[in-house]
Amino acid sequence: MNCFVVANPNKCIGCRTCEIACVLAHADKNPLTAGASEMEFHPRLSVVKTATVSAPIQCRHCEDAPCANVCPVNAIVNKDGAIQVDEEACIGCKTCLMACPLGAIDLVPEYEEGKKVLQHGLKIIDASSNCEKEKMIALKCDLCVGRTGGPACVEVCPTAAFRVIKPQVMVDSIRDRRKASAAELAKTVVKR
Repeated sequence: MNCFVVANPNKCIGCRTCEIACVLAHADKNPLTAGASEMEFHPRLSVVKTATVSAPIQCRHCEDAPCANVCPVNAIVNKDGAIQVDEEACIGCKTCLMACPLGAIDLVPEYEEGKKVLQHGLKIIDASSNCEKEKMIALKCDLCVGRTGGPACVEVCPTAAFRVIKPQVMVDSIRDRRKASAAELAKTVVKR
């Protein structure tokens, strides 16, 4: 089973600290020395706010990942216990966006050394210009694989709304719920 991060909407205050931590965890440049125009802000999770609730939405690293199953170039794979996007292989076709039941994937411009990567041969033609189009790639939570402290969102949340759900946590939870269900069933049978 894959790990994933889940947030408790009853604890989330919608501060978006998790989004900032995510961007910083994946930044190629030091935010203290880079200029504001040099930093791309593309978090791999999205805080959704409504009148009644706020909650981060992010990839659940599905076991039978719909995004990976529909990717025509196999750019989405199960690697290191997480569903990962191979950004070099991604062609930006948007199929994974449509397949994700959570809406946890975005399409963002690809950057190399702080500059947008352009698609050679594909042009944008409008009334005022004729220029090369930027390359777009899928972006989603990668559980901060390789980061020593684990997912940055979990580490920085001021209300501790996030939890990393590991396979053993799921197995234990299911076992405990089954025991509780059996105990309830036993009470019901005894009363009859």
